Amino acid sequence: MVIIGVGIDVAEIDRFEAALERTPGMARRLFVDAELMLPSGERRGIASLAARFAAKEALAKALGAPPGLLWTDVEVYVEDSGRPRLRVQGTVAARAEELGVGSWHISLSHDAGVASAVVIAEG
Repeated sequence: MVIIGVGIDVAEIDRFEAALERTPGMARRLFVDAELMLPSGERRGIASLAARFAAKEALAKALGAPPGLLWTDVEVYVEDSGRPRLRVQGTVAARAEELGVGSWHISLSHDAGVASAVVIAEG
């Protein structure tokens, strides 16, 4: 396997929360329903959403940040084991296929008011 791209991003949690509050509909443009809600039906916490947003930014960077990627064409989810994963479709899947991406590696974190993510695209 070969590394095709690496992306990293950070998001200040309070700033991200303010942006969501200031811009009606922004959350729906960034996230799919499963990302917004916990399996219990409760709304996901802001730190978790900020980390997911950072992951989407990091993924775009790993793909060379081409124009036209849709935020909702990538879903950040967590396996039962606790391991974060990416599910891609549409514009993101097309770019990944174009570059020969066969698998993804992702790490998420949030602490001290900052959320961060690293994404590695492997082919």
